[in-house]
Amino acid sequence: MSGAQDRGLDVALDHRLGDFHLQAEFSATEGLTVLFGRSGSGKTTLVNAVAGLLRPQSGRIAVDGTVLVDTARGIWRPPHRRRVGYVFQDARLFPHLTVRQNLLYGRRFAPCEGAPRLDDVVGMLGIGALLSRRPAALSGGEKQRVAIGRALLANPALILADEPLAALDEPRKAEILPYFERLREVTRTPILYVSHAPGEVARLASTVVVLEAGRVIRCGPAAEVLSDPAVTPAGIRGVGAVLQARIRTHHEDGLTELEAGGQRLFLPRVAQAPGTLVRVRVAAQDVILSREAPRGLSALNILPGRIDAVRAGEGPGALVTLDTAAGRILARVTRRSAEALGLAPGTPCHAVIKTVSIAREDVGAAAPRQSS
Repeated sequence: MSGAQDRGLDVALDHRLGDFHLQAEFSATEGLTVLFGRSGSGKTTLVNAVAGLLRPQSGRIAVDGTVLVDTARGIWRPPHRRRVGYVFQDARLFPHLTVRQNLLYGRRFAPCEGAPRLDDVVGMLGIGALLSRRPAALSGGEKQRVAIGRALLANPALILADEPLAALDEPRKAEILPYFERLREVTRTPILYVSHAPGEVARLASTVVVLEAGRVIRCGPAAEVLSDPAVTPAGIRGVGAVLQARIRTHHEDGLTELEAGGQRLFLPRVAQAPGTLVRVRVAAQDVILSREAPRGLSALNILPGRIDAVRAGEGPGALVTLDTAAGRILARVTRRSAEALGLAPGTPCHAVIKTVSIAREDVGAAAPRQSS
């Protein structure tokens, strides 16, 4: 049996496909690892190599210490022996089978030891009322929940999810995200999740692996990677910070009060109970900066801090990094504003965040700490 130090995923690949060259290497412990990058950066190619749908020209892949591929040693484990649960963009359910039959299909090939119980998976995903239906009678979100359940019931050593929300509209995405959060919390099975949406990454990732043109340019905890102004795979409008906060109380006027590093934050009503740890994504474009403590503003969230860096863009904009007690904040301003305010590293400053600028989908359950 593998020790705790072997838990997780180790990938080192070198593969050419036409003009595209994938050279990617990273390690991730248990939890949910997001491959984050623009279209064409190599995310799906890498996931297919892990699944065994692509045979790399050179490299090594191991899950929990079990080697799936090692070209130097001549090891190649075929896809059906990799114990991988794959959740695709479209659910790919068998249309002639009921939900119950779809859920149990993968179990025929799964090892019995440690396999999750059907009732537990059905309860976790809230699909008990759907068991007798066929896929044609399900919504897009319901189909994806069934696909997640089918992957879990195959008792996989690794779960792969290739942009599983990309085909869903915003309400269905909001429906599915909490189930991936719960999956991250209740299972020790490593999850490799592909996305190019910063909101998904901020809510779900334990570890973020940023791919650009087939190379890993950054790998680390979500809060660190997404708050790095040099990492912009979703474009400048996708840049933002991730704060960890604890819910203090819910107010009668529809606001929820949180505490982050001793600072108060007010958001539109958050569904979780007081005491719950949550992640809050704050988009850089929703932050205003003030050299002095502002007065007479409608904004409720004012965080004092000190400027760490000012990064001018190619156009008229600049990205400012501000260290606060609540965490690192990013702000998009014009270069004219940065010069007028005299913004420079070390300058005291205040970040002003409108309460209503933080959408419901920007708040999610905090990831549990990874075991060492």
